[in-house]
Amino acid sequence: MSSTPEAVIRQWFKEVWDEGKEETIDRLMAPDGQIHGLTGLEGPPMIGPAAFKPLFQTFRGALGDLEIVVERTITEGEFCTAYCRVKGRHIGPHLGGPPTGRPVDFHGMTIARVRDGRLIEGWNVYDFLTMYQQIGWVGNPVVPAHA
Repeated sequence: MSSTPEAVIRQWFKEVWDEGKEETIDRLMAPDGQIHGLTGLEGPPMIGPAAFKPLFQTFRGALGDLEIVVERTITEGEFCTAYCRVKGRHIGPHLGGPPTGRPVDFHGMTIARVRDGRLIEGWNVYDFLTMYQQIGWVGNPVVPAHA
Protein backbone atom coordinates (compact mmCIF):
# COMPACT_ATOMS: atom_id res chain seq x y z
CA MET A 1 0.00 0.00 0.00
CA SER A 2 1.18 3.54 -0.72
CA SER A 3 2.65 5.44 2.21
CA THR A 4 1.31 8.88 1.27
CA PRO A 5 -0.21 10.74 4.23
CA GLU A 6 -3.72 10.18 2.86
CA ALA A 7 -3.12 6.46 2.29
CA VAL A 8 -1.72 6.05 5.81
CA ILE A 9 -4.63 7.86 7.48
CA ARG A 10 -7.21 5.87 5.48
CA GLN A 11 -5.44 2.62 6.37
CA TRP A 12 -5.31 3.71 10.04
CA PHE A 13 -9.08 4.26 10.27
CA LYS A 14 -9.94 1.12 8.29
CA GLU A 15 -7.62 -1.33 10.04
CA VAL A 16 -7.37 0.12 13.56
CA TRP A 17 -10.93 1.32 14.09
CA ASP A 18 -13.19 -0.51 11.62
CA GLU A 19 -11.40 -3.87 11.75
CA GLY A 20 -10.07 -3.61 15.32
CA LYS A 21 -6.52 -4.63 14.38
CA GLU A 22 -4.49 -3.52 17.39
CA GLU A 23 -1.25 -4.68 15.73
CA THR A 24 -1.73 -1.99 13.07
CA ILE A 25 -1.10 0.64 15.77
CA ASP A 26 2.47 -0.66 16.15
CA ARG A 27 2.97 -0.75 12.38
CA LEU A 28 1.54 2.67 11.48
CA MET A 29 2.39 4.78 14.55
CA ALA A 30 5.97 5.89 15.16
CA PRO A 31 7.43 4.80 18.51
CA ASP A 32 7.58 8.45 19.57
CA GLY A 33 4.36 9.48 17.78
CA GLN A 34 2.27 12.05 19.64
CA ILE A 35 -1.54 12.00 19.87
CA HIS A 36 -3.37 15.14 21.01
CA GLY A 37 -7.01 15.79 21.93
CA LEU A 38 -8.55 12.42 22.77
CA THR A 39 -8.19 12.34 26.54
CA GLY A 40 -10.90 14.82 27.52
CA LEU A 41 -9.00 17.53 29.32
CA GLU A 42 -6.14 18.62 27.10
CA GLY A 43 -2.97 17.75 28.87
CA PRO A 44 0.25 16.31 27.57
CA PRO A 45 -0.05 14.19 24.43
CA MET A 46 -0.08 10.41 24.44
CA ILE A 47 3.37 9.30 23.26
CA GLY A 48 3.80 6.08 21.29
CA PRO A 49 1.69 3.02 20.58
CA ALA A 50 1.73 1.73 24.19
CA ALA A 51 0.17 4.98 25.43
CA PHE A 52 -2.46 4.96 22.65
CA LYS A 53 -3.61 1.32 22.99
CA PRO A 54 -5.63 1.79 26.24
CA LEU A 55 -7.71 4.48 24.50
CA PHE A 56 -8.18 2.17 21.51
CA GLN A 57 -9.27 -0.68 23.81
CA THR A 58 -11.69 1.60 25.68
CA PHE A 59 -13.49 2.75 22.55
CA ARG A 60 -13.49 -0.68 20.87
CA GLY A 61 -14.91 -2.16 24.10
CA ALA A 62 -17.58 0.51 24.42
CA LEU A 63 -18.74 0.80 20.81
CA GLY A 64 -19.73 -2.23 18.79
CA ASP A 65 -20.34 -2.26 15.04
CA LEU A 66 -17.80 0.57 14.98
CA GLU A 67 -17.30 2.19 11.60
CA ILE A 68 -15.35 5.35 10.89
CA VAL A 69 -15.94 6.65 7.39
CA VAL A 70 -13.31 9.07 6.11
CA GLU A 71 -15.62 11.44 4.21
CA ARG A 72 -13.07 14.03 3.06
CA THR A 73 -9.32 14.55 3.18
CA ILE A 74 -7.03 17.47 2.49
CA THR A 75 -3.33 16.76 2.13
CA GLU A 76 -0.44 19.19 2.20
CA GLY A 77 3.10 17.85 2.45
CA GLU A 78 3.41 15.58 5.50
CA PHE A 79 -0.06 16.55 6.76
CA CYS A 80 -3.45 15.02 6.01
CA THR A 81 -6.71 16.26 7.49
CA ALA A 82 -9.49 13.67 7.60
CA TYR A 83 -13.13 14.62 8.23
CA CYS A 84 -14.77 11.49 9.62
CA ARG A 85 -18.20 10.10 10.45
CA VAL A 86 -18.26 7.71 13.40
CA LYS A 87 -21.05 5.14 13.69
CA GLY A 88 -21.55 2.38 16.18
CA ARG A 89 -23.62 1.05 19.07
CA HIS A 90 -22.95 1.49 22.79
CA ILE A 91 -22.35 -2.10 23.91
CA GLY A 92 -19.90 -2.01 26.81
CA PRO A 93 -19.21 -0.22 30.11
CA HIS A 94 -15.77 1.04 29.05
CA LEU A 95 -16.75 4.73 28.87
CA GLY A 96 -17.75 4.77 32.53
CA GLY A 97 -21.38 3.69 32.58
CA PRO A 98 -23.52 0.66 31.74
CA PRO A 99 -24.10 -0.11 28.07
CA THR A 100 -27.31 1.30 26.66
CA GLY A 101 -27.44 -0.50 23.31
CA ARG A 102 -28.17 2.85 21.66
CA PRO A 103 -26.69 3.76 18.28
CA VAL A 104 -24.24 6.63 17.93
CA ASP A 105 -23.56 8.69 14.82
CA PHE A 106 -21.29 11.74 15.08
CA HIS A 107 -18.45 13.52 13.27
CA GLY A 108 -14.92 14.68 13.94
CA MET A 109 -11.59 15.54 12.40
CA THR A 110 -8.03 14.36 12.65
CA ILE A 111 -4.99 16.24 11.40
CA ALA A 112 -2.21 13.71 11.00
CA ARG A 113 1.45 14.25 10.28
CA VAL A 114 3.00 11.31 8.45
CA ARG A 115 6.68 10.66 7.79
CA ASP A 116 8.14 7.54 6.18
CA GLY A 117 4.71 5.85 6.19
CA ARG A 118 4.11 6.29 9.93
CA LEU A 119 2.02 8.65 12.03
CA ILE A 120 4.30 10.97 13.95
CA GLU A 121 1.67 13.40 15.22
CA GLY A 122 -2.11 13.57 15.37
CA TRP A 123 -4.50 16.28 16.51
CA ASN A 124 -8.10 15.18 17.10
CA VAL A 125 -11.42 16.95 17.57
CA TYR A 126 -14.49 14.68 17.77
CA ASP A 127 -18.03 15.54 18.82
CA PHE A 128 -18.14 13.35 21.91
CA LEU A 129 -20.89 15.54 23.39
CA THR A 130 -23.23 14.34 20.64
CA MET A 131 -22.13 10.76 21.32
CA TYR A 132 -22.96 11.15 25.04
CA GLN A 133 -26.32 12.72 24.16
CA GLN A 134 -27.13 9.81 21.85
CA ILE A 135 -26.14 7.30 24.53
CA GLY A 136 -28.50 9.14 26.89
CA TRP A 137 -25.94 10.27 29.46
CA VAL A 138 -26.23 14.00 28.69
CA GLY A 139 -29.46 15.87 27.99
CA ASN A 140 -29.90 18.02 24.94
CA PRO A 141 -29.42 21.71 25.70
CA VAL A 142 -32.33 24.12 25.65
CA VAL A 143 -32.46 26.02 22.37
CA PRO A 144 -32.51 29.77 23.09
CA ALA A 145 -35.66 31.60 22.04
CA HIS A 146 -35.29 34.33 19.45
CA ALA A 147 -35.54 37.81 20.90
